Amino acid sequence: MHSVAELRLRARARLPRVVFDFIDGGAGNEATLQRNESAFQDMRLLPRVFAPCRSRDLSTNLLGQRYGMPFGVTPMGLCNLAWPGTDLGLARAAAKAGIPYALSTMASTSIEDIARAAPDHTWFQLYVGGDAPVADGFLERALAAGIRTLVLTVDANFAARRLRDRRNHFALPLRPTPRLLADLLTHPSWSLATLAAGAPTFENFKPSASNPRRIDIADMLKALAQAEINWGLLAHARARWPHKLIVKGVLHPQDAQRIAAMGADGVVVSNHGGRQLASVPTSIEALPAIRQAVGPDFAVLLDSGVRSGDDIAKALAAGADFVLLGRTFLYGTGALGAERGPAVTIDILRGELDTAMAQLGCSTVQELRSAAFFPPLSWPNRQSGGSQ
Repeated sequence: MHSVAELRLRARARLPRVVFDFIDGGAGNEATLQRNESAFQDMRLLPRVFAPCRSRDLSTNLLGQRYGMPFGVTPMGLCNLAWPGTDLGLARAAAKAGIPYALSTMASTSIEDIARAAPDHTWFQLYVGGDAPVADGFLERALAAGIRTLVLTVDANFAARRLRDRRNHFALPLRPTPRLLADLLTHPSWSLATLAAGAPTFENFKPSASNPRRIDIADMLKALAQAEINWGLLAHARARWPHKLIVKGVLHPQDAQRIAAMGADGVVVSNHGGRQLASVPTSIEALPAIRQAVGPDFAVLLDSGVRSGDDIAKALAAGADFVLLGRTFLYGTGALGAERGPAVTIDILRGELDTAMAQLGCSTVQELRSAAFFPPLSWPNRQSGGSQ
């Protein structure tokens, strides 16, 4: 496997359709999903000559921590559906590579298990429903596990219309139908591995030491759909969380500006990978105005549509301090399994980013600027202050 595109094709062949479509699909007619990728493809990099870069340093600072590369794993629910053990495989590979792994509230592995597997590299992503004590309980567990970066997702409080999932009658647990059984029989590797490991569940909703009652997932999803995501939520999270706080799902520059003023440490420019609404701007399109609104010293991350090291270079040159990827890593585990897939995916992205930097004459991540584009871009550059 030499590219993410190859990983995707192999994952499509190895996974049952209902599983692959859950990973690969988007909202509505998937226009945002398609634009997320095409927006990156339409951006062109401009190499420089007589600028030898015999060695490149891909490491960078983000929110006071040094990471081995300027990208990490974005939060995703039910990763173990892609392949049993995906959560742990991604977390361990991320820690080994020196990059962050953001564990979702909806993960199929517990907060405690991931924090033990990847100490100092685990972030926790929080969804907030109508039950404030439940959300506070998640925060307490994350703190007790030693996690020091919280990602507060604010763009997913309404259930999205994901047509592939509707056509496939996707539900958990998977409903046995003749079509599903035929699909499972024609994908024996995944089916046998999942049968041996057990169907993935929302592990963080099971009873824990800090919350002995079981959280009903149906009630939680209903609460998420009815939650009032208002500015008081951010104020509450900031007051409750004593460490780094990143707000994910921001596309409007005025929202980013207010988030920064309320004491958050960073934002993730994101349209949820095109999985929430089919008629929104791409993250890379929204990035320039947000960078201008918050200034050079505020941490700005980006996800959605990133499929290669070239895309990572483009996002950094366009003003992001750091890049998060989701589907890309699930393609890797779907293609190659939970042990090999994450490392191979990271190696592909690392190699592509390193090559891009060499061709552009950039020895460090901080040297990536909008002048790297053809034609040169007019929006503000990322400065080193936001990544410190």
